[in-house]
Amino acid sequence: ALPVLLSRCPRLLLDADALNTLSAEDGLTQALRARAARSQVTVLTPHPLEAARLLGSDVAAVQADRLLAARTLAQRQRSMVLLKGSGSVIAFPDGDLVINPTGNGLLATGGTGDVLAGWTGGFWAQLAATHGDAASARQALAAAAWLHGHAADLQAACSPGSLALRAGELT
Repeated sequence: ALPVLLSRCPRLLLDADALNTLSAEDGLTQALRARAARSQVTVLTPHPLEAARLLGSDVAAVQADRLLAARTLAQRQRSMVLLKGSGSVIAFPDGDLVINPTGNGLLATGGTGDVLAGWTGGFWAQLAATHGDAASARQALAAAAWLHGHAADLQAACSPGSLALRAGELT
């Protein structure tokens, strides 16, 4: 199914199992590069373990230089990358980087990354009609990452001592 999506979808956001599949099948990287050559925008939203798999590395190496890991992944996959984690990094194939200033450890729970991917896709769909795919993807990534982190910052301020944030609490 993923090869079909890579060949047909004008806009594509890949998270979770799609990233695991991408890291396991070498030919899919070529499909991502072909998408970029056709001006089809792809967004990847890995956490550090998924990024390490895509880079053929390990989590320690990704965490040691998150900027380099995100930039390398974006350039290698010719995709926009949102490397989740403390100080989420948004990297673009042209080498540009954005570091999200919001967020905290409350987001380190299952399902919160799914919310981030959903918000990114939703913002991207809303903006694409008026801003074009690449520009709208850049805006969507920055907005979703900021809002996602800000929701966690608000939760931390309202409930000091909280250890985790459930995905359903991200509002």
